[in-house]
Amino acid sequence: MVKYFYCSGLLKSTWDQVCTAFWQRYPNPYSHHVLTEDIIFREVTPSNCLISRRLLTKTSRSPRWMERYLPKHMASSAYIIEDSIVDPQKRTMTTLTWNISHARLMSVEERCFYKVDPENGSWTEITREAWISSNVFGLSRAIQEFGLARFKTSVTKTMKGFEYVLAKMQGETPSRSLAETATERARETALAAKEKAKDLASHAQKKQFV
Repeated sequence: MVKYFYCSGLLKSTWDQVCTAFWQRYPNPYSHHVLTEDIIFREVTPSNCLISRRLLTKTSRSPRWMERYLPKHMASSAYIIEDSIVDPQKRTMTTLTWNISHARLMSVEERCFYKVDPENGSWTEITREAWISSNVFGLSRAIQEFGLARFKTSVTKTMKGFEYVLAKMQGETPSRSLAETATERARETALAAKEKAKDLASHAQKKQFV
């Protein structure tokens, strides 16, 4: 049994801009889980298509109930292969990614297709498909449900990261949601309160020695 996921979305930037941003999307504020990216293979075909393969290293914190099935050194990181084909003639880009770490436990394959939006030539349409599977007897359904939920969250972060990088490329100030702004302000307030508490504690200790 395999869990299947499909969604489509729009990036309000041209196809050329999106393809450029694709190679520059790390790092961004939504991709702290991406640790490294390395090009393994790259060539231009006789038809001028760019074919690339990259190795990505990502943090991959597993739930506690799943960690018992993973070697300790593998429970917090994962290696991902990313293949891509950019066709400048057809103005399309296709990517295929899959995990090579603990794939027997859970396999996630993703296919993305980027093309010029047929309704607005200045925008780019993305269609995304994913297949999540597991062969762990007795736990495959739970593992697949976990993988699907995490993948959906990842898609949201990926799109936000893409929009952030595109905005920076175009000289715009990347927008933030109210929730993100509130979170940052809460952190600043907590940090300020912590520093104030340290100062008060320091003054109290000085008074004790006077």
